[in-house]
Amino acid sequence: MSYVSAIPAHQRIPPVQDGRIHIEKINAPFLFTLKASGPEFGAGIKYAIEQGWLEMHESGTYVRLLSPGQDLLE
Repeated sequence: MSYVSAIPAHQRIPPVQDGRIHIEKINAPFLFTLKASGPEFGAGIKYAIEQGWLEMHESGTYVRLLSPGQDLLE
């Protein structure tokens, strides 16, 4: 089961500015709703970046969905 498919549509995460999403908006549901571990979260984010689905801001505070991953939220 993917992270996105586990979240009902009305609870999906809206972007803040310029398509950016606060990393904690992803972290909390991943850890507490899906009962994942910190290392699993880190591996998931790393994998999404490697696949070209996410871009992480240099501060580590935000991520942005990239074009290939846009359909993940639809």
